[in-house]
Amino acid sequence: MSRTPPRRIWLTGASSGIGAALAEALLKSGVQLAVSARAVAPLEELSSRYPGQVLLVPADLTNSQQVREIGERIAEVWGSLDSVILNAGTCEYVDARQFDTSIIEHVIRTNLLASNYCIEAALPLLRAGNRPHLVGIASSVTYLPLPRAEAHGSAKAGLRYLFESLRSDLAPEGIDVTVVSPGFVDTPLTEKNDFPMPTSWPADKAARHILEKIQDRPLEVAFPALFMAEFWPPSTLPIRTDKPMVRNGPPNKDKP
Repeated sequence: MSRTPPRRIWLTGASSGIGAALAEALLKSGVQLAVSARAVAPLEELSSRYPGQVLLVPADLTNSQQVREIGERIAEVWGSLDSVILNAGTCEYVDARQFDTSIIEHVIRTNLLASNYCIEAALPLLRAGNRPHLVGIASSVTYLPLPRAEAHGSAKAGLRYLFESLRSDLAPEGIDVTVVSPGFVDTPLTEKNDFPMPTSWPADKAARHILEKIQDRPLEVAFPALFMAEFWPPSTLPIRTDKPMVRNGPPNKDKP
């Protein structure tokens, strides 16, 4: 009896947070996993712990040429992909008193344009795969406007629209599309937040939930259920008007 080969999956943003937890859970399940992130060391550590299962494809996903090279590398080694999980992203907060377009540009380039580059590289490989599945990590913040989330919310709303449009266009080819909309998850990004996150989930719990739910290929996976109730109406949210969000420094100006 022939054995079903393990699924071949490309996961972006695999070095920390939800992505690292997803990578760990997927590798434990026995898949072949291509992992992308800017930070190479965490990916190499994964590869050392799961020999023969990990394909290292680190890159700056905002660089379209580097993303094309990832697609070429996966095609060279595997020839196809069965699933793609686009998880890479960032979150920067906006101070409307000192509105800085460079923040918006940086977040949209990282969260939305980079996902388009990845989709362009992935679609030919998915078309050659087995029961192909495209998964995008959006955000529950797209359900309601939150203070200071102009950049993050705009980028994630764009990502949601992108995937929902692709769902219709790719359906005739048999490529399923799922949008994942987490609420707050404990990650290196959210630990910088200066407001309470009462519905926050640990990253490993979020990863297990995502992987369990996407097995059925739903249109969307949204969690936790109480996220909307906790943050509605937005006008009641505690806002520190005397203290802007602490950031690591302004993003580099993105070149056109």
